[in-house]
Amino acid sequence: MERINDSVLTEFVLVGLSAHPKLQTVFFVLVLWMYVIILLGNGVLISVIIYDFHLHTPMYFFLCNLSFLDICYTSSSVPLILDSFLTLRKKVSFPGCMGQMFLSFAMGATECVLLGMMALDRYVAICYPLRYSTIMTKGVYVPMAAGSWVTGLVDSMIQTSLAIQLPFCTNNVIHHFVCEILAVLKLACADISINVISMAGSNLIALVIPLLVILISYIFIVATILRIPSTEGKRKAFSTCSAHLTVVIIFYGTIFFMYAKPKAKTSTGTDNQDIIEALISLFYGVMTPMLNPLIYSLRNKDVKAAVKNMLSRKIF
Repeated sequence: MERINDSVLTEFVLVGLSAHPKLQTVFFVLVLWMYVIILLGNGVLISVIIYDFHLHTPMYFFLCNLSFLDICYTSSSVPLILDSFLTLRKKVSFPGCMGQMFLSFAMGATECVLLGMMALDRYVAICYPLRYSTIMTKGVYVPMAAGSWVTGLVDSMIQTSLAIQLPFCTNNVIHHFVCEILAVLKLACADISINVISMAGSNLIALVIPLLVILISYIFIVATILRIPSTEGKRKAFSTCSAHLTVVIIFYGTIFFMYAKPKAKTSTGTDNQDIIEALISLFYGVMTPMLNPLIYSLRNKDVKAAVKNMLSRKIF
């Protein structure tokens, strides 16, 4: 690649599905519809949790954070995605691209850590039910949630600051819907070893460690549930963590599918792979936040009861 001479890169071009105009129209309608559901679903869930004092518990405090996080995450990328569907070659300024990349990366890292914190909460609730209220006090679960946000923001600040310092080549075309950090790093015309090492450390802190926490927590949870003598007791115990487990499987399943698949070697295969990666990333960025409130509301009697109670009071 030829390096830009005597000038600084001022903009990137997002390609997305520009080679497939018919798909762009379909995906614009689909993503817009999903974004509206994300805002409504997560907004209603946050309102219900704040409104009903019965839901003022650690589990629902974490869930409220998760819903707010999903709104922030999708709002940092979906408007740009929708705009790219309406434009053949969407141009994004360098500062705008870095800003969007920072927000998206921060929200993604925060969600990873937050899911680990939620697993710890379920571990204490199932394994130590009699001591749950004394262990998970406000002085414990609020710092846990705050720590998730701080970890994600600091991690993203480090990765974004390292990316900003890279020199970029004349090829400023990003084969993606948004300024995704891995897609941006591919355009650098300098050694990105430091970025790779930093990303590896980021994956360890924000991805691997929370996943290990989740796995270990659920090993103890399952062992505890199996020791419960009655079938009804086992069902009730499992129902309290089934929604969280479902969200974890969807969230991490999409991530591993996105990064663990083999790389194409031919140019045609590479182009097709870029499209597939972008679509998987789109699923990860839009589908998961849309499903979260549905999973937690449909599988949770307390939330459904709170929604009915709130609606009945507003009507009458």
